[in-house]
Amino acid sequence: MTKSQKLIIHTDGGARGNPGPGGIGVVIKNEEGAVLEKGSRFIGHATNNQAEYKAIIAALNCARELGAAELDFYLDSELAVKQLQGRYQVKNKELQPLFVQVHNQSLNFKKINWHHVRRELNKEADALANEAMDKAGV
Repeated sequence: MTKSQKLIIHTDGGARGNPGPGGIGVVIKNEEGAVLEKGSRFIGHATNNQAEYKAIIAALNCARELGAAELDFYLDSELAVKQLQGRYQVKNKELQPLFVQVHNQSLNFKKINWHHVRRELNKEADALANEAMDKAGV
């Protein structure tokens, strides 16, 4: 991958019971729509919002390893998108360190666009987050 390539990233995180056992899902594609990476992971006890941020952090780590310069993120968490766009403050003390981690990792990229999408347009990442929770037996 060239350093100028843009990646299309769908992430999702969820917690059964909110808070409860959580999982994350990440799908990373090139601009042509070919899947470059996808994965899921059980993250233990979390809130839905914490899981959303942990999915973003996992995607940022992977995108950095892939050498991308520009990222288009698609999430079904309107709260996370508006916080990352600077439109909402991060008031939750448990989310603040995750937000800072995302901000710091964002400095590795030339540009990041944050997009909110309806849940049905984020099915693949949602299915991966649920798969992580299912595999953990929760």
